[in-house]
Amino acid sequence: MRILLANPRGFCAGVNMAIECLDEAIRMFGPEIYVYHEIVHNKYVVDRFSRQGVRFIDEIEEAPEGAILLYSAHGVSPAIREAARRRKLQTIDATCPLVTKVHLEAIKYARAGYHIILIGHEGHDEVIGTMGEAPESITLVETPEEVAGLTFPDESKVAYLTQTTLSVEEAARVITALRERFPQIESPPKEDICYATTNRQHAVKQLAAQADLVLVLGSQNSSNSRRLQELGAEGNRPAYLIDGASELRPEWFTGVETVLITAGASAPEVVVQDVIDHLKSEHGAEVEEVVTREEHVSFPLPKELRKLQAAGS
Repeated sequence: MRILLANPRGFCAGVNMAIECLDEAIRMFGPEIYVYHEIVHNKYVVDRFSRQGVRFIDEIEEAPEGAILLYSAHGVSPAIREAARRRKLQTIDATCPLVTKVHLEAIKYARAGYHIILIGHEGHDEVIGTMGEAPESITLVETPEEVAGLTFPDESKVAYLTQTTLSVEEAARVITALRERFPQIESPPKEDICYATTNRQHAVKQLAAQADLVLVLGSQNSSNSRRLQELGAEGNRPAYLIDGASELRPEWFTGVETVLITAGASAPEVVVQDVIDHLKSEHGAEVEEVVTREEHVSFPLPKELRKLQAAGS
């Protein structure tokens, strides 16, 4: 068996920053830390921090007054920030800077009187946070078909934004429909879909045709990981989204000569290597790593954490 190992894969700069942020907060303050929602959408990562004593919460009221609270990589709305202030929580913002960029764009367009169309998936943490910046100005759409139902007057000022972890092709179909419906529509000077999402999708599209089976390491609630699975399954090819080697099934590999392995932007490399080790042990697999694009992006720790580091040094 041959393994095609996609590169780039796994952690993006925003996920690296968020995890480093929580690791550093634990080092400085101990594990009695609260995180609003999952720090990133990955079971392995969340379980690791939970075992250390970190508590992931869905309501601000679950954190005791004065506690340390991290905002996850997906960002939060102004209402959540205000609720944290009322509880006198010491907050550290681990929001990915690329998500913050979308928040700032939403604020800018709303203040300028635009109707904002956000392309994204309802209920996703990132979408909830972005819509919270200007709820009276933002309309969420998921598909090109929904564009026809938008009822803004023809002379309206209209702009679109996108969730950062969408399928590039999925977003492009909606954008095409929006441009046909609203020829005057405006968009940010630089696209919102993040570099890592784009690069991982590009790798799967380039390599999947050489594989009999695609394995994507990532959790079911990871939007970008699900997009990789969908891309891998194109052409009636089996593609599975799994959290680790324990989810592999022997019947998947009957008659399979080449397996493409990749990982979503919130999946750690350790789970990738566990799957590779399993396939080497059970099927004598040999690994060929294929680099499709180079990545050299990094983000600094949040300024409030850097200030705390400086104060403690």
